[in-house]
Amino acid sequence: MPITIHGIKNCDTMKKARAWLEAHGIAHDFHDYKAKGIDGATLKAWAGKVGWEKLLNRSGTTFRKLPDAQKEGITEAQALALMEEQPSMIKRPVLALGDRLVVGFDSGEYERAVATLPRD
Repeated sequence: MPITIHGIKNCDTMKKARAWLEAHGIAHDFHDYKAKGIDGATLKAWAGKVGWEKLLNRSGTTFRKLPDAQKEGITEAQALALMEEQPSMIKRPVLALGDRLVVGFDSGEYERAVATLPRD
């Protein structure tokens, strides 16, 4: 099963997540959505699996710099458009394990997620 970790190269949380995967011998691809972008269809599919609220990085400086009027009452369509336009607004990392997504990094959650992977 292909495993892809999505995020931003220089993010500290991304570095921890990638180091965890490497330390556990989990082969994976890396998609830097700040450098390569992310398409709206992918974001919509992710939102369908985990919810757009979980994907939106409200604690990041990019979101916090938005005018209050834009942040208040934000809808799914608005959030997805913002994340597509400014991928820094996507919480990271997003770990894709086939049809399963893990958003954010928690070593326990990663441990549980990889435990379900088929072994060679």
